[in-house]
Amino acid sequence: MKPASYPRHIDLNPVAHVQGTVKLPGSKSISNRILLLAALSRGTTKIMDLLASDDTLVMLMALQQLGVKWEQVEGTQDYIVHGVDGTLPVHQADLFMGNAGTAIRPLTAALAVIGGDYTLHGVPRMHERPIGDLVDALNDVGMRIEYTGNPGYPPLHIRRGMLNAHRMKVRGNVSSQFLTALLMAAPLMAKDEPMTIEVIGELISKPYIEITLNLMRRFGVDVQRDGWQSFTIAAGQHYQGPDVIHVEGDASSASYFLAAGAIAGGPIRVEGVGKDSIQGDVRFVEALRQMGVTITMGDNWIEAASNGVLKAIDTDFNHIPDAAMTIAVAALYADGTSVLRNVASWRVKETDRLAAMATELRKLGATVEEGEDYLSVTPPQQLTPATIDTYDDHRMAMCFSLASLDGAARRGTQVRINDPKCVAKTFPDYFRVFQHIAEQTLI
Repeated sequence: MKPASYPRHIDLNPVAHVQGTVKLPGSKSISNRILLLAALSRGTTKIMDLLASDDTLVMLMALQQLGVKWEQVEGTQDYIVHGVDGTLPVHQADLFMGNAGTAIRPLTAALAVIGGDYTLHGVPRMHERPIGDLVDALNDVGMRIEYTGNPGYPPLHIRRGMLNAHRMKVRGNVSSQFLTALLMAAPLMAKDEPMTIEVIGELISKPYIEITLNLMRRFGVDVQRDGWQSFTIAAGQHYQGPDVIHVEGDASSASYFLAAGAIAGGPIRVEGVGKDSIQGDVRFVEALRQMGVTITMGDNWIEAASNGVLKAIDTDFNHIPDAAMTIAVAALYADGTSVLRNVASWRVKETDRLAAMATELRKLGATVEEGEDYLSVTPPQQLTPATIDTYDDHRMAMCFSLASLDGAARRGTQVRINDPKCVAKTFPDYFRVFQHIAEQTLI
């Protein structure tokens, strides 16, 4: 089922049991980071198993407009990227960024440092997603980024600036992508002397920074850090393509299938991530273990199996905000009230996910308390059939598919998912794969 062939909605009937093996698509976070690092590098990089999605297409098209040459190996998701060694061939471009935060944030930093005349814009929701902390950090050291709409938000106009300092400050409590963007651009600013980035306040989503640092090392750049408060890039480093690099399976996408196994029997095995993953979202399995699920892991796979009705949990999810959405739906199958804490970053994602999750969970009969940075979910005795709105947010569509599962709690119901094509952002074949493990027909 290709994204273009998706109907306006998909109806999912209650399913008593799921099992099977799922080969995961590539990680979005890793795919877009690798694409930009390969483009900025010396030499040529072959990227194996790049994610096929709207967000990676946005990055590929932007790089192409900027004069970066790449080609796809026919019949595969492997790409060959010819690095430009930190100097872009095209100095003026108008770039459409869709709703891809993993593309616009790092590109903004890289383009501001490299210099030129660039405009970046996206879909209406992108123009509601904050970018001010990143822009302030860059402008404070001599870059020239202007807002062409609402201050603090895209669209942006980037002009050539002049670096005037080698210490930057950025707030850490809105989006870790701001720090990721500065880290990835920092070697371009540290040609003659070191560049230090200081984090103001708490840094959220630390595992995503670990992904960034890991991949920068793979491309030849080491970052010295003082805990999570400051990061220093030594002078004279440059990115070097590693010849070949593999993209891990997407750990956030794994969460839906592992949760399905936790709810409705299993075992469900996901392939493409495992105990050696560089993605923080594999820690999702720790939450499932708290809920009483049997988890086994290999180097490149994870398996989940149910042990009956899930246990309610009260847990901080600051480190895995994307995968935490899956726990919110799994909480419908728990034996009491579950509380997901420290998820304020949900409000500045593809939609206001805190408000959206609360609204849609209530449709299913749950009692929900929505706080500024937490969500409390008390399941009903039986889920109510519901039509789920997805807010053009891929994760809303995927996680609410789980409400069709019966499981030990015998609570599953018929669920209509509106606008299922939004899954194309990260997992175009999601509903086909979900159908496979559930052995049901999509209406």
